[in-house]
Amino acid sequence: MKITVIGTGYVGLVSGACFSEFGFDVTCIDKDPAKIQKINQGEMPIYEPGLAELVARNVKAGRLHFDLDLGAAVAAADAVFIAVGTPTRRGDGHADLSFVYAAAEDIAKHLSGYTVVVTKSTVPVGTGRDVAGIIAKTNPDAKFDIASNPEFLREGAAISDFMRPDRVVVGAETDAARDVMRALYQPLFLIETPILFTNLETSELIKYASNAFLAVKISYINQMADLCEKVGANVHDVAKGMGLDKRIGNKFLHPGPGYGGSCFPKDTLALVKTAEQQSSDLSIVDAVVGYNQARKTAMADRVIAAMGGSVAGAKIAILGLAFKPETDDMRDSPSLDIIDALTKAGAVLRAYDPKAMDEARHLLPQDVTFCDSATDCLNGTDAAVIVTEWNEFRALTPAQFAAAMRGRVLVDLRNVYEPGAMQDAGFTYLSIGR
Repeated sequence: MKITVIGTGYVGLVSGACFSEFGFDVTCIDKDPAKIQKINQGEMPIYEPGLAELVARNVKAGRLHFDLDLGAAVAAADAVFIAVGTPTRRGDGHADLSFVYAAAEDIAKHLSGYTVVVTKSTVPVGTGRDVAGIIAKTNPDAKFDIASNPEFLREGAAISDFMRPDRVVVGAETDAARDVMRALYQPLFLIETPILFTNLETSELIKYASNAFLAVKISYINQMADLCEKVGANVHDVAKGMGLDKRIGNKFLHPGPGYGGSCFPKDTLALVKTAEQQSSDLSIVDAVVGYNQARKTAMADRVIAAMGGSVAGAKIAILGLAFKPETDDMRDSPSLDIIDALTKAGAVLRAYDPKAMDEARHLLPQDVTFCDSATDCLNGTDAAVIVTEWNEFRALTPAQFAAAMRGRVLVDLRNVYEPGAMQDAGFTYLSIGR
């Protein structure tokens, strides 16, 4: 079977590489010549552990190809995956589907023989029907079915999530489409991966419902952390006590500065907008959207409070810029809001991240100093803020902080360090919910 993937962003690139690892012939298409050239030279446009090696291995094996020419790749394909971006639309908060619809129109012009067109992008309910209508209108003679196959990839663990997923969700409404999708995921049958077949609308909603539930869980434990601070409880013990209940589980019960990334912020907002269109009450998710944004800004207030109420002229180290470890993704990262607020309050900022520096340079104020290492970032600072829990930060000892810093204020927004050890070293140490 031949697969064509439209879009070489996070979802498209990982999915295409993993399908080729399954043994299929895969062509990934993108309109950006520079991007395709770099990928063909072995340079990945994103940082994802193991991705460069996976791509190189399958390119060498002749199973994975990258091209600008959509026409030939679509004409030869048994399945075409739409994996383009669906960012938040400016002005109203809805998902911007212009890239999806443009891809559908381009695909329609080149379909040859029966083809399953699959929406891999995260799209609101009803998008699959819209895509079908666009294809039918553009090419009335096209023989095709639409399928929905949402991704559930965690940045930093995307390859293992694709190769060993908790489940595969497929929205498909004909036997022919289901047969094609079963064949594509046949390798997962050997490890008994559950594959759930639904209609299009259900599949589209499963993705949003899953992300929104996890976002609610994150915000819930963050609010519990705030309460723990007021009553003298330890949020980690609270989370452990909750997580031992199998009905709750221990995942996503880690307090922090709020969620970010490519999925949760835009997907929760898009789900709220869909509910508003349908006059359906989704007040829980709506509240989480507002709370999470406010929480990120409130983290800067914690830093200011730790510095005695003012950071004007203070030199502060920001350790971690990406929204989570093992990625260079800066989209809606808490660091953006924290740095913006501290800069406006007059702080002099130094920043370091193991992988996200290049992305961050385009997004942060020009007066932020970018450093070459964690110790360089800490050098001569009055305070330090841990924003992203990279493993290399975990290895820093109280003595290393003390040797590098001028001041003794450490605000740990990821609870990386033991409070007692930092306090014994003379630090004013603030963490979350402890």
